[in-house]
Amino acid sequence: MVPTGCRHHGYCWKPGVVAAAGRQGAQRHRVSWLRENRGGRSEERTRATAGLLSCAHTRPLVPPPGFSPPRLGSSPRTMVAKSRKQTGRSPATPADRDRNPLASPPGKSGGRRPGREGKAGSHPNGLSGIGHKLGLSPSALGRLGITLLLAALSGFLHWHHLSQLFENDRHFSHLSNLEKEMAFRTEMGLYYSYYKTIIEAPSFLDGLHLVMNDRLTEHPLVINTLQRFNLYPEVVLASWYRMYTGVMGYFGIPTKMCWSINRGEGLTPVDSCEGMGDPTYFYVACVFVLNGLMMSLFFVYGAYLSGSRLGGVVTTVCFFFNHGESTRVMWTPPLRESFAYPFLVLQMLLLTYILRTRNLSRAALVALGVSNVCFMLPWQFAQFVLLTQVASLFASYILGYLGPTKMQSILVTHMITLGVCFILMFGNSMLLTSFYASSLVSIWAIIALRDQFAKVFKPGIIIWVMQGLAWVGSTVLLKFMLSTILGVSDDAHISGLIKSKFTSYKDFHTLMYTCAAEFDFMEMETPLRYLKTFLLPLNMLVVALIAGRTFQDVVRFLRGGGGGKASGKSDDDDEAAGSEIAAKGELVYHSLQLLAFGVLAVLIMRLKLFLTPHMCIMASLICSKQVFGWIGERFKHQVVVFAVMAAMAVQGVANLQAQWGIIGEFSNLPQEELLDWIQDNTRPDSVFAGAMPTMASVKLSTGRPIVNHPHYEDAGLRERTKLVYSMYSRMSGETVKRNLMQLGVDFFVLEDSWCTRRTRPGCSMPEIWDVEDTENVGKVPLCTHISKNSRPHFTTVFSNDIYKVLKVPKVAKELR
Repeated sequence: MVPTGCRHHGYCWKPGVVAAAGRQGAQRHRVSWLRENRGGRSEERTRATAGLLSCAHTRPLVPPPGFSPPRLGSSPRTMVAKSRKQTGRSPATPADRDRNPLASPPGKSGGRRPGREGKAGSHPNGLSGIGHKLGLSPSALGRLGITLLLAALSGFLHWHHLSQLFENDRHFSHLSNLEKEMAFRTEMGLYYSYYKTIIEAPSFLDGLHLVMNDRLTEHPLVINTLQRFNLYPEVVLASWYRMYTGVMGYFGIPTKMCWSINRGEGLTPVDSCEGMGDPTYFYVACVFVLNGLMMSLFFVYGAYLSGSRLGGVVTTVCFFFNHGESTRVMWTPPLRESFAYPFLVLQMLLLTYILRTRNLSRAALVALGVSNVCFMLPWQFAQFVLLTQVASLFASYILGYLGPTKMQSILVTHMITLGVCFILMFGNSMLLTSFYASSLVSIWAIIALRDQFAKVFKPGIIIWVMQGLAWVGSTVLLKFMLSTILGVSDDAHISGLIKSKFTSYKDFHTLMYTCAAEFDFMEMETPLRYLKTFLLPLNMLVVALIAGRTFQDVVRFLRGGGGGKASGKSDDDDEAAGSEIAAKGELVYHSLQLLAFGVLAVLIMRLKLFLTPHMCIMASLICSKQVFGWIGERFKHQVVVFAVMAAMAVQGVANLQAQWGIIGEFSNLPQEELLDWIQDNTRPDSVFAGAMPTMASVKLSTGRPIVNHPHYEDAGLRERTKLVYSMYSRMSGETVKRNLMQLGVDFFVLEDSWCTRRTRPGCSMPEIWDVEDTENVGKVPLCTHISKNSRPHFTTVFSNDIYKVLKVPKVAKELR
């Protein structure tokens, strides 16, 4: 019986203490502690001893006559052959080393050098001790340290950049608590209100119970907001805030500074607080720290994909040069993407590792699943991004760049994480009835039936097309079957939105999306900005090179009679054999993912926040020897890279200067007057209705019940909002009054701007209503009449330049 760990003829050779093969470990770090932890370390170098991998047992076996153990410096080709024969594994090839900036260069071993034998059981200390545990040589450990140091620097710079832009734009540190809350407009205010609820509750569990049994958001309904609104970020941050303030209070450490701010212009002074003890400051600071860590991951991602730390630099520089197109977290911290996108970067980095690794480990799949959960829980649109990822992976599988076993392992991981999210979201049915969920099942079934496909269809283009058609057809069919069986229509507006992009279809809810600029088609200025920073030309070159090599592989496969892996007849054993096609799989996937993100961004401009960062990732491949090795030697290659970055910097620096030049101060006196009036002149249980953005502020700052809000993804909420917005239609005042009575509204907040605002032809509220209410087309909108005289249907109880509060008459209230 061959002992575990013995690789050569079943015998163990033990001339001394042995060095075990290393694994690269990932080190987590906090940017804010970098200065404290990186100084004062001394590196201890120890002489390594020679030897081969030791067996678990202690009695050394006697080698057979004539057997001589291979030396560490023996021919790699011979060692590869033995390894394949005995274990089915092979060491990293030179190409793999070139692509991995953390690996030892050719000719150097990660194990110990021959020398004096050390004492058994001894372990070196300091950095060498860390390297020993990670299986890294001192030089490899040094390169790892430099990579992590640069990543930490990138994260720190991004955190500082975001914090400075946010402060410059709003002068946030000098705003009162009410002004800070008003600065969180639309759905930002809605999300923040639940964070505020938890931290102001007597205990954390009491606050959690309040948000899980919410009576204010959709009066008179009681809803579980954790199920509906992806509020886990607020729950986590609220728990952290309560723990932080509790610990600091126990030790008597001050956590914030407050002072009186004179606002001038006859306005009353306000108290303003700054510091981590201030709820809004703590909330925003955590968001920016998370996105600073995202930039650190971005650097590591670019370095890992390109095989060079310079690739990480290119990725980071491209992101900063195109910062306005890459993120909006500096303007809208509470939005769901601010919490979700950093975990997507981590997820795609782990997926790249899985695609590159031939021997799939359970730990990698578990890490992928955890990052999936962290990405899906905060954001309702995460499922659409993961749908494009699964589609790109499936296309890679069809072309033969991804083995069936690995593909199914990734799919099962996605399925498990989808189930976990379904449980954590208290049975949110939109997850099960999504195209993403149906696609996972469809692709898994197609791969399981690959042998049947191979028997029925001729290998090559025909079987590729049939697999693609089977995926599309089965996904759509399964999705609508599940929606019908479960009676779910919450995502019906998504189908309408997609339909409106390709046809002339439009309805009330579709126009509510498409009339907003962020849900419209991508504006022409965006590609021009990409051109000016050379991001688009560079990506076109990278994708063209990858596509050219992929086309050559496809032609070679078809000329070979279609007997390769793409026919579906082979297994992962062929991939493990180290075929050249499998080595290109990650590049093919990233190119397909870029195309998918491009399609999403063109259809919905808001989704360019996925396209632009991925273009920055793809730009790192200019440093890849695998893609740009034709440039020549290393020095010449680096000169080209720096020349490209210099060209990018011309417009990129101008973009940064334009961001740094944004100086403002938040002020919204009309809304402040409105909220103060509501707080002082209405009962705590008075019910309000109005424009969705304003209702979020009313709930956040006054705590009054509302009937509609900006989270538009629920079918029932969409119908509620439609009834409320009938105020801006051409219907009669009596009809609108009955709609408000039906919802139990006490006060309606009317805004004249919603009656007259028109982003483009057909997008004013009366024009949107004309699509649904064809009988009243041509009449004067009701809001126009009400703005002049609210009687006889309503009574005006408050008004200023922007807002007018209408009270439902008592007679109408009694009829309720």
